[in-house]
Amino acid sequence: MAPEDILALTPRLLTQAQREFYFENGYLLLERIIPEEWIKKLRHATDEVVEQTRQMTLSDAIWDLEKGHSSEQPRLRRLSSPVDHHATYWRYVSESLLGDIAADLLGPDVMYHHTKLNFKAPSGGMDVKWHQDIQFWPHTNYSPLTIGTYLYDCSPEQGPLGVIPGSHKLPLFDLYDDHGNWTGHLNKADLATLGTENAQYLSGPAGSVTIHNCRTIHGSAVNKSNSGRPLFLTTLSSADALPYTRNPISTPNYNQAILRGKQARWAHHDPRPCQMPPDWSGGYTSIFDLQQKSGSTGKM
Repeated sequence: MAPEDILALTPRLLTQAQREFYFENGYLLLERIIPEEWIKKLRHATDEVVEQTRQMTLSDAIWDLEKGHSSEQPRLRRLSSPVDHHATYWRYVSESLLGDIAADLLGPDVMYHHTKLNFKAPSGGMDVKWHQDIQFWPHTNYSPLTIGTYLYDCSPEQGPLGVIPGSHKLPLFDLYDDHGNWTGHLNKADLATLGTENAQYLSGPAGSVTIHNCRTIHGSAVNKSNSGRPLFLTTLSSADALPYTRNPISTPNYNQAILRGKQARWAHHDPRPCQMPPDWSGGYTSIFDLQQKSGSTGKM
């Protein structure tokens, strides 16, 4: 659906001003919107899954470990597809108000794509370089958005999600280098044209959610604080946005599950082209691993 058609519908949860802000700027921050009871359940689930990593020494397709990880002090970058590893995560995605938030921005028919849990460990948890999401998992249109849930308070020192307002209206950028290698981030020349000094960093108390469109340029800085910053990320789309490629981090358990409304009978194809990612069949760890292997593009 076009933004004007979505805005013509009566909202379920968001204000009209919030919806208009999202379509104009490509992002939204909703402070303390998730009830405390859900946050407690998510924290408990996260404590349980982290216990599984204490004896791990190497990253795998599920867990991405940060340098310095140990049994005594787990340092984690990402849990891929947490809904596949603890039932609470899927209950949160499917039963909480996330679907209503998404329906106010996507239209009444909302489809699930994937989840991930980015930890950003204390005292040095890794940055995420500026990038757009949709090149990682291209769809037939650009409705997909990602909702991030802060499980604990997130201060500016903890490396909150940063976004460049209005960047969803720009062309898609090339995430390959000059030699045809996938980097997963924008290059220095493109960054120089964007005015990253105007980025907005979306810190907030526990229970706050960040929302960004799949074309919005975003990233996050190193965690300079003594506290971790777990951010539970849920990517949803309108039901008429169908993925072109297989998602390398998810099992088929909840593939294209409908969270609100009904399944689409027709796919909507945006006329704007979308870059395709590499073949992930040889293995995929996380954006952290891919970006670090490609080298630095400058400070966040």
